[in-house]
Amino acid sequence: MSTLIGATLRPAVFAAALVLPAVLPAPTWAQSNNRTFLEPPANLPRVQQGTVSLDRLFDALKVAPDDESAKYVENRIWAMWIATDSDTTTLLMSRVKAAVDAKDLDLGIKLLTAIIEIKPDYIEAWNRRATIYYMKKDFDNSLADIHEVLKREPRHFGALSGLGMIMQELGDDKHALEAFRRAVSVHPHLEHIPDLVKQLTERSKAAISDRLRVIHPCRSVSTAVANCVETEAISL
Repeated sequence: MSTLIGATLRPAVFAAALVLPAVLPAPTWAQSNNRTFLEPPANLPRVQQGTVSLDRLFDALKVAPDDESAKYVENRIWAMWIATDSDTTTLLMSRVKAAVDAKDLDLGIKLLTAIIEIKPDYIEAWNRRATIYYMKKDFDNSLADIHEVLKREPRHFGALSGLGMIMQELGDDKHALEAFRRAVSVHPHLEHIPDLVKQLTERSKAAISDRLRVIHPCRSVSTAVANCVETEAISL
């Protein structure tokens, strides 16, 4: 019975979020070495009064039937995160974009720091500064800003994916996998990240298999690996 109810409600939840006909541009990815950091689209519509709440958009994101539908909802979430009622913040954020486009990352950081001092609860200033720190390979400061983002919005799939990227850069696959799994739990169709979850899970299985062959050479390795991976997933 509950399965039938869920199957009925999911399309309704998704459809309720799609009240605007505009198609938004896809997000971009900032790059450091071969890894990328999710950023919002360059152009987004203004968020108007009466717009569907973030909670409803996140509900729709989880039940989106395909990548295209999920991308549409994802971009509307970005639009709400970026929206601000402060003209000063809007102006400074436009200058941040110009600075980053000109590859003046230090100026971008200074401008974002000014925004954070004015509006410390404006999540996207923290998130954007984390991205720029990542581009500069300043992982400590990037992680500190990601912490501020997730403290304010635990569902921020951009920050969660960025956290995973940094953990990979630092060689910490276990915590990278944890961050990516959290991102996918919020946004199942998130670009690139499900593939990284699969890769890291397989790498974890291979590492466990190698350890078990040394510790228990006569034991059924495949069964032991499955048990270990399941235990790790539960602990995350």
